[in-house]
Formats: sequence, C-alpha cells, structure tokens
Amino acid sequence: MKTLKKILKVLFVYNPEARLDLFELFPCLKNFFKNRRNFAVIRTFGDIVFTILIFMGLFGPQDPSENIMLFISWGLWWTSIVLSWFFVGRMWCGVCPFPGIGRIFQKLGLYRKKLPKQIFLKYCAYGATILLAFILWVEAVTHMKYSPFLTSLLLIAILVGATIFAILYKGQAWCRHFCPMGKIIGAAATMSILEFRPLLEKCRGCKTFPCKRGKGNISGCPVYLGAYAVNNNLLCLVCGHCVYLCDRDSPRLFLRHPLKELIINKGRHLTCIYIIPFLMAAQLARFVQEKTSWYQSFKTFLGNSEALAFTVILGLWFIFFLGIIRLGKLFIFSEDELFGKFSPMVSVLVPMAFSGELIYRLEYVLYEVGNFFPVFGRQFGFNLESLGFVIPACLISFVLKIITILGGIGAFYVAWIFYSQEFEGMVPKKNFFVIVGLIILVSILYFSFI
Repeated sequence: MKTLKKILKVLFVYNPEARLDLFELFPCLKNFFKNRRNFAVIRTFGDIVFTILIFMGLFGPQDPSENIMLFISWGLWWTSIVLSWFFVGRMWCGVCPFPGIGRIFQKLGLYRKKLPKQIFLKYCAYGATILLAFILWVEAVTHMKYSPFLTSLLLIAILVGATIFAILYKGQAWCRHFCPMGKIIGAAATMSILEFRPLLEKCRGCKTFPCKRGKGNISGCPVYLGAYAVNNNLLCLVCGHCVYLCDRDSPRLFLRHPLKELIINKGRHLTCIYIIPFLMAAQLARFVQEKTSWYQSFKTFLGNSEALAFTVILGLWFIFFLGIIRLGKLFIFSEDELFGKFSPMVSVLVPMAFSGELIYRLEYVLYEVGNFFPVFGRQFGFNLESLGFVIPACLISFVLKIITILGGIGAFYVAWIFYSQEFEGMVPKKNFFVIVGLIILVSILYFSFI
C-alpha cells in the first residue's frame, strides 16, 4: 500500500525532484533489461510481422475490405505506438523493425565505421521535420490508410532510409538524427511517465564508458549517447544496452510526473518547434477533410485537386497554431542568460497535440475493429461475417471526448505551473486568463470534430 501511495503521489502531484527508482522497486524489471535476449526476441517478432505486412500490402488484395494489413498497420500498430509515448517514452524505438536490415549489414561488417559529420547534425532535425510533414501530407492526399499498396511503399521507403544510413554510419544514425517517426516520438516522449537516467555519482571516475563505446564484441549505445549523457527523453531509445554494459550499476528507470520534462524544458529542447504546430494542423486538416461537407465543395472550387485543397487547409491551420505559439509572449518570460531562449506555449500545446493524435488514430481503430474478423475471413477464404460487430458511435464519441478533456487539462496544468511557480509574479493575471482562453478555444476546435 505504501508503494502504491508513493506511485500515485509521484504521478499526480507535481514535484520536479520526486521520482521512483523502478529497478529498485521491481528487480525483475532490471533483469529484463539486462537480458539482451528479451529485446532480441521482441525485435525478431517485430521484423517478422513487419515483413508479412509489406508482402500483404504489395501482393495481397487491394480492396480495403479484404486486406487486414491496413487495420494492423494504421490501427493496431500506429495507435499502439501513440499510446506507448505516454507510458514508456521512446521504448518503441528500441524494438523498431526499420533498422533490422541495417543491423544485419553492420554485423557482417558491410558499413562505414564513421559518425555523421557535424554539418549533418546541425540540419538533420529540419530535414526530419520536413520528411514528417511530407509523410503526413501524402497520407492524407492519397488516402493511404485505405491503400495496402501505398502503405507498403511507405514502410519500404522508411526501411530503405534506415538501411542506407546504417551502411553509411555506424550505430543507428537514422534513428538518432533523421527518422521522421523518431522526431515525433522523441517530442511525445517528453510526456512519458518514465525516464531512463543515470545515477551520475556512480558515473564519476569512469574512464572506459562502456555504455557508449561498448565492451568486447558488444556494441555500445546505438545512438551515441551512453547512459551518462542522457538528460531528457528526446534521444534515448530505452533499449537497455547500457544496463547490460555498465559495470557501475548506473542506468536507472524512474517513474516521474508525466509533465515534469515539459515544464522544466519550457519548449527549449523539443526537437523542432515546428513539429507541434504542424502536427496539430495536420490533425485538424484531416478532420476537415474527412468530417465536413463543405470540404468537397472547396475541393471542386480548386479544380477537384485533393492535393491543393488539403494543402490550403493545412497551411491555414499551421498559421493558426504558429500564431498561438507566438502568443507565448503572454508569459512575459521567454529567455534566460543561462537557459537561453525558450517557448513556453509549445510546452502548453504538447498535451493537446499528442492527445489529438491519439484521438485521430483511436477513432479509426474503434470504428474498424469490429470488421477485423470479417476482413480476415474474406482475405483468406473463411466465412467469419458472424464475428463482426459495431461499437456504438456514442461510446466512441464519449471516449474521444474524455481524451480531449485530458489533453486540455494537461495543457492547463502546464500553464498553471508556469504562472504560479516557474514564472511566479512575472505573468499578469489577465495574461494568464488569455492563455486559458486559448486552451479552451483549441479544445473546442477538437470537440467540434468528434
């Protein structure tokens, strides 16, 4: 009971110093990370499923009602990834199948044993953000989640990118610097209830740094960090390499308040400040595209061009959310001599951005899950129509509205902590009320499409 109380207190009462060492509380969890075979089994399973999905998309039926790869890819897989952001951070990246072929090349020694150049590191975040924007745009314009073939092409394209980078550079340069999914997952992981951190007092005096460099025939951190260098959730894959390699017992998995990192970083360390407004713009643009009657008339007005119509709507929403971020000046305080420049409004919007992505993906799952067995039967020649079912629309709407409310509460909580603690006495009360008004406005926008 005492342990449960500690857990609840850490999760629901904001205290930047409060955290629980899960390796200490649950030694079996630490043993799981130390046993590298566990991650190997999970990755192998993922690689097999991933390969099957690609082949089903390329060579299976192209009718969405006869191919289950669409529901598995866009429903189960992507929605599970979105859910994982809130609970395990970037752990998905530690078992992701995209680097699979690249790992094989590296084990065979067929790669350049070099690190990416500094100029590459300087601009890679922008390149990854542009690539993410392109993927979200193509998904909407081509209605990709209804096309098995196009979905497979997307998976292959990301796989090729990860493989090329594995041949050009050692480790997982693609995952660290250029993966579009990695950038969005890294930004979302700032909201995770878990953080993977070192006990720095145990790192002092270490001269070999096996967590980063490796030991013997065992490679070190795949993204060139090492446990001692992890101070946020943006880059660490939570893959457990350092737990096995460290002989000082430094790496730890901590339970923390889910908004702790957002509040501490204040929008400074997010991968790219444009990811959040673009992600929210893409969500609302897709809602407009799929749920409004006037969108078709607008598309007809623009020459029946899906690409042009969606781009215009997306651009307008992007400008709208950029404007809200600019209104972060209402916090008054946005720069510090030591901390540098930061954008508090980005941190305020993050809970709404990622609850919005969960809403969009979960809605697809809840509407399509009842068709899984009938579609499976049609694809493989079985009559499973009797196993189909429909989740009531009112229940789906209720679930999605609850998530929207939780996202709004998270945004308000971040704003309140900034106002009452972080910037105490610096933000005029009327400014805070305007910020709260903006949070309510965005919540109403999401509500209007549910």
